[in-house]
Amino acid sequence: MIKSHFSRSLVKIDIDLDRNKKGEINLWQRRYWEHQIRDDKDLQAHIDYIHFNPVKHGHVENVTDWPYSSFHRYVRLGIYDDD
Repeated sequence: MIKSHFSRSLVKIDIDLDRNKKGEINLWQRRYWEHQIRDDKDLQAHIDYIHFNPVKHGHVENVTDWPYSSFHRYVRLGIYDDD
């Protein structure tokens, strides 16, 4: 809904947006949808997913090796162990 509302708002004020062959606006990353966090378990699953992504995509071997991760802040706050 956020993407749709924003895109329609731009169209209403006559901002020219490129479209693909299917007529979709080329403003957003394809196959990406917002997700409303349902509960603490769902939040934890998404945080874990984000922290593990650099490992999943082969950028590092361990979560702790990615220097830009919020994982390090979680460790400093005592939320996670460093291992």
